[in-house]
Amino acid sequence: MTEEATIPGLRRALTDYVRARSTALSTARKALGIGEGDANALLHIAANPGIRPTQLRSHLDMTAAGVTALIDRLVERGAVRRDIDPSDRRVNRISLTIDIADEPWAQLTRFDSDFDTVLQGHDEVETTRFAEMLDALTAGTVGRAGS
Repeated sequence: MTEEATIPGLRRALTDYVRARSTALSTARKALGIGEGDANALLHIAANPGIRPTQLRSHLDMTAAGVTALIDRLVERGAVRRDIDPSDRRVNRISLTIDIADEPWAQLTRFDSDFDTVLQGHDEVETTRFAEMLDALTAGTVGRAGS
């Protein structure tokens, strides 16, 4: 019997989801010629326009030098820009110069966009309850990881 056959239904479904999303992101990264860190940074900057490098560093769990090199790469590629914060000129703000919804960059979000489209066809109350249950199960598991 394979390992997948012994995994309970919900865990198997979540494993399949994570695997499918990971494969889609990997394919997109290869097509765009970028690494995992660059892709994660672009997605996070898209969700948080004007983010400070320190916030990006914290999200990506990188060193200050690592996030500086990552931002330099993305600036050189023309994907992001550094803007000086008008209220504190010592601070840079990072924003996308690309439209993540346009090709070729849309490849990074296609799986999530397609998933959202399919999700719209399902009962909102049911999906909200499922999301709440999954959050609670995850929180219970994460809380036990340190014990």
